[in-house]
Amino acid sequence: MQGEMIELPGGRYALALNLNRDSVGAVVMGPYADLQEGMKVTGTGRILEVPVGPEMLGRVVNTLGEPIDGKGPIEAKLTSPVEIIAPGVIDRKSVDQPVQTGYKSVDSMIPIGRGQRELVIGDRQTGKTAMAIDAIINQKNSGIFSIYVAIGQKASTIANVVRKLEEHGALANTVVVVASASESAALQYLAPYAGCAMGEYFRDRGEDALIVYDDLSKQAVAYRQISLLLKRPPGREAFPGDVFYLHSRLLERAARVSEAYVEKFTNGEVKGKTGSLTALPIIETQAGDVSAFVPTNVISITDGQIFLQTELFNAGVRPAVDPGISVSRVGGSAQTKIIKKLSGGIRTALAQYRELAAFAQFSSDLDEATKKQLDHGQKVTELMKQMQYAPMSVFDQALVIFAAERGYLEDVELSKVLDFEGALLSFARGQYADLATQIDTTGAFNKEIEA
Repeated sequence: MQGEMIELPGGRYALALNLNRDSVGAVVMGPYADLQEGMKVTGTGRILEVPVGPEMLGRVVNTLGEPIDGKGPIEAKLTSPVEIIAPGVIDRKSVDQPVQTGYKSVDSMIPIGRGQRELVIGDRQTGKTAMAIDAIINQKNSGIFSIYVAIGQKASTIANVVRKLEEHGALANTVVVVASASESAALQYLAPYAGCAMGEYFRDRGEDALIVYDDLSKQAVAYRQISLLLKRPPGREAFPGDVFYLHSRLLERAARVSEAYVEKFTNGEVKGKTGSLTALPIIETQAGDVSAFVPTNVISITDGQIFLQTELFNAGVRPAVDPGISVSRVGGSAQTKIIKKLSGGIRTALAQYRELAAFAQFSSDLDEATKKQLDHGQKVTELMKQMQYAPMSVFDQALVIFAAERGYLEDVELSKVLDFEGALLSFARGQYADLATQIDTTGAFNKEIEA
């Protein structure tokens, strides 16, 4: 059958992808140089499965779920097929709880909800991986488990990411799935599905999980390679005809599932809890071309995108989020109440600033109101900058946005905005620790909190 495991000599396996009348096209998972004509292969009648469960947390594994971090074997009790049909419409629940990324610009303007698929897209070297890693680091105390799938990256880069996760205490509730650039195309193509199966373990048991696919452009390239070798007819950009289905069947598995689904799945063991799997797929564009084949596909599958601009990155605006074309289609209903109340004007201020900045280059004499708007826009842009590996809590974000919205930045020099932010936060944390804890836990906003 399609997707069946075929056993090869030496304990290796291949995956049957092409079924012809008198031959089978299969991709070998593992070393293939010594395979020869006439060797005996046997069908197993099984489809590819990977180990899943809490035992995988804190470990670095390959596509097949085998540990590659030198910490000994993984005693996982359960396995799960890598290809699972996504939950249907009836089993889903609408997205209304937030996933805090810890980024001011994202949580205020492009909020992400539990069970959402939010694309992170941009050219190379614009901070896409950094954003995803920070989002994972920010989940270490939120009760959300993370899965990081590295596809077609240099092993040194992946080792660096693992080290950073460990340094910031986030590796303990993260699974890292690795299909590095030196692995075969088959393993790079399968890695996202394997990572997704590991995330679904938590989703189906009423827990929340976050999965990062870094990145799906490389997975599409690996799949193109396999398809061309299997002599499937190429289409646009030499990709096979089903490259849309390649990503849609993966990303549809990220969802928020209802209490009834979880109860039925666990045979009544878990009651009254919804599970979710939130996906952050990453796509690398070439020279900002969002209309290429794979980017347009993934944009149409996901519930919004965070667009990272090279120009902004080079101008020192980091994270280099372009608020003009970044959207979150379902996140608004999931946003923390206090951030939602306060951040309404931030997006408007930045939009007006961009409009005026282009206009201000031509004219020298601007009226006071325009100057004020420009100044406010510049300061808000400055305020949205943030260091890497420094995710912010809800209270910190709310306070900073509150200061910007209420005009407390008017007397602050542009170069001192970030110093002002640091001083404000340390003062507030010292003087109003109880309020900070209250806002961080409830996220509520009312008259007394405002006062």
